[in-house]
Amino acid sequence: MTSDPTSSVTEATLTDIATNGIWGPGHSVSQAVVDVSRALLASLQGEEGVELPPELSELVAEVQRKGTFALPRIVTHDGTRLSAFRIRLNGDAPRPVVIVPAGWNPYGWLPFLYAYLKLAQRGYHVLAYTPRGIGIEGWLSTSEGFVDVAGPNDWADGSYVIDYAQESLEPSRIGFLGESYGSGISQLVAAHDPAGRVDAVVALSTWGNLATSLYNNDTRHLEAVQALIDFTGGPLEEKFDQGAQQLLKDFLSGRNLDEVVEWGTERSPETYVEHTNARGIPTFISNTWHETLFPVNPVLDLFERLTVPKRLNLWIGDHGAPEGPGLAGLVLGVPFPGLAVPTQEAYEWLDHHLLGVANDVPNWPAVNSQSMFTYKTVAIPGGTDLITVPARRETYASWHEATTGSEAWYLTGVGDTGDGSLTDKPTVGWSRDFEAGALTSSIAGELLKAGQREWFGNPETYKLADFERERLLVWSTDPLTGSGEVARRIRGAATVRLTVRSSIDAATVVAYLYDVAPDGTARIITHEPCTATGLTPKVNTAIIWLLQAVSYDLPVGHRLALVINSRDPLYSYAGSDLPALTTTTISSVSGSEARLELPLG
Repeated sequence: MTSDPTSSVTEATLTDIATNGIWGPGHSVSQAVVDVSRALLASLQGEEGVELPPELSELVAEVQRKGTFALPRIVTHDGTRLSAFRIRLNGDAPRPVVIVPAGWNPYGWLPFLYAYLKLAQRGYHVLAYTPRGIGIEGWLSTSEGFVDVAGPNDWADGSYVIDYAQESLEPSRIGFLGESYGSGISQLVAAHDPAGRVDAVVALSTWGNLATSLYNNDTRHLEAVQALIDFTGGPLEEKFDQGAQQLLKDFLSGRNLDEVVEWGTERSPETYVEHTNARGIPTFISNTWHETLFPVNPVLDLFERLTVPKRLNLWIGDHGAPEGPGLAGLVLGVPFPGLAVPTQEAYEWLDHHLLGVANDVPNWPAVNSQSMFTYKTVAIPGGTDLITVPARRETYASWHEATTGSEAWYLTGVGDTGDGSLTDKPTVGWSRDFEAGALTSSIAGELLKAGQREWFGNPETYKLADFERERLLVWSTDPLTGSGEVARRIRGAATVRLTVRSSIDAATVVAYLYDVAPDGTARIITHEPCTATGLTPKVNTAIIWLLQAVSYDLPVGHRLALVINSRDPLYSYAGSDLPALTTTTISSVSGSEARLELPLG
């Protein structure tokens, strides 16, 4: 490393991970995560003055008794040297290896060192590595080369890592486990390894289609891509080759998007799903309902096309929130029940398919879906809530089984409140305008952070009355009734149909669904932007698009609200190059009535 390693880890450091997750200020890894990993590494290296809580000290000592660790450099097909961390267990008995490509972060393989020790404790050789180009210059965990964004060079690198594992560890079986960037690489290496040597995959907070994850409905996911560029450990010009630099610049400026789609499609596990199916690779996937990097819909599409032994876990929260603490240092018990489950189930998948453990994995339903905000919480000092009962999980043989019906809610013109209504009968002949191009209080949430707070029991609250009516439109139902405590079991992807016209030749409309409580506070259920291009100014055009899928129980007495605006901090928007606001008009015409189609389960 470039500076002295952390010499001590306190219980407060571990509590930070267990109660706040793995994300720190901005788009960074939490300092607590880095501190724990650096101290573990220093302890493994036998450095003096390292202080660890008893649980971590015992884990390090156990792994040191069971095996040896090394910090090799793995030379790949073009001479690029990849930084790696290896644990080889003692003895001549064949053991499986778990290969862990690092996530997209400036510290490479370092942040999840705790997980490597836990895997060794379970009986695996471990080989973690940093994909090419990732990391801070001068750090031990940084790899050479340019970032390939899970492209062909990364696939080839993965096969060279397997070669190294076979030569140095002689494993009985080979599994890949990845979080985020490492999850996509894991799936792609498994699909492309020329010798078909991968026996199981765990892909946590993963993507299905990189192209549609970052560019969908003619809308670019700008903040996600900018965060990824900023999170490599160096500037764009140093981390990417000329071709990738130009492509990323084109994406950010909205040029040559067909080439961007082609580039993203090549890097998508969904593109090669037939390879995975033909090889029969058992595949474990997880994702979150409010994922801001790799939205859930493309992951669901990929999962439904897999015919291999498979598992899909769907969680409350955002990217890395459910699995992160368990990978980074969840040691002192759990601050709320269920916190350890996302990582534990991933390990059980590997145990069955690699170690041959006779656990319950063969009996697992294919899909286990957590329903949003069905946990119970209590207030704790500091103004936050603590989960006391975990959110309910539902099982299905396939994701399609979650949706058993639907209902249509039709949008009306302005009512007595100044907002429109959602009713059960079509209404036509109305139109409503709003100023487009300005941010409003209706947003999907802060990248990574809002969903992390959701996972820990603190979802964002909105005040519908405070939304800026001149810059957005609101429609809502009356208070809903139902059987028991639940008025609507929303399961699946809602569809929005609108007629739109604009004062310019394009319009971005972002649809948000909210759960509105009797006191007027609201929680976001789902959202999705759509950009209509090539419009004739002031001429009507019908548009239709899917929102991100959800599992959400709307309580009795609450209202369902649909909000439409033109701009969210996460996305590109039409008219961004104009100096003034524009006007967008939403209307309902005969034969194409404005409506929301709500999936029910």
